[in-house]
Amino acid sequence: MTTTPVIEVDGLNVRYGDFHAVKDLSFQVRRGELYALLGTNGAGKTSALETIEGHRRPDSGTVRVLGGRPGERSSVRTKMGIMLQESGFSPDLTARESVLLIGRLTRRADDADRVLDIVGLTGKSGTRVAQLSGGEKRRLDFATAIFGTPELLFLDEPTTGLDIQSRDALWQAVDRIRENGATVVLTTHYLEEAQQRADRIGLMHRGVLRREGTVAELTRTLPAVIRFTPPPANLPLDAIRQADGSVIVETFHLHKDLYLLLGWAEEHGFELTDLSAGPTRLDDVFRAIDKG
Repeated sequence: MTTTPVIEVDGLNVRYGDFHAVKDLSFQVRRGELYALLGTNGAGKTSALETIEGHRRPDSGTVRVLGGRPGERSSVRTKMGIMLQESGFSPDLTARESVLLIGRLTRRADDADRVLDIVGLTGKSGTRVAQLSGGEKRRLDFATAIFGTPELLFLDEPTTGLDIQSRDALWQAVDRIRENGATVVLTTHYLEEAQQRADRIGLMHRGVLRREGTVAELTRTLPAVIRFTPPPANLPLDAIRQADGSVIVETFHLHKDLYLLLGWAEEHGFELTDLSAGPTRLDDVFRAIDKG
């Protein structure tokens, strides 16, 4: 991964009449990284991505992709692979014909049988789209996106409708593509996927990029949590009592405070029932932004 930006967004604004969907959005995606652009419903991420992908013109601001304008078909669009939430394949085409059609439309060359094998659809090559299951259609979406080995790959909710085995296979394929130097932009409602796989994350809310950084950078903005059911005694730490009788301790010094709590319990012969402790997760950051 290098610091050379593949995507440069500067002061992007997108409006629908009086509705301001994207407000002064600025960020960069570096070559070789997996960047997750996440947001609450109506956050503006879809409008932003449609502009970056070349499907929509910005009302103001600039967008550069692979050194050019997103809509340049000959120099930019041929290097981009896009996996939409729903691609809308013709139901009468076979899986193989669908892949080849997308290849012609995007001017990318590849072996259709190769990409169908990657997504586990070799046995469905001659099957019409109308006869594919929902999960198989989703894998076909992925096959058309990676056809031609694009330099830049957009994945919009890529694992929706896939079983666990198919999800694992998709991410293994993404890993191989990244090993060959591809850059990936991800949008997903499965926050654990973004937390596990993204190099950096941008969090949008109401059209604005509220936070950006690595998972560690984002999660350390909120305290870690220790949760347990306490004995009838004064605790050595400030705690918030819950309706079910348990308490939570919020701390930016998880190891230190957990060590203090366990030592106190051992010294007094107390048992801390249902004890759990852990750092803030990405979904906690997401909820905090939604409440803001």
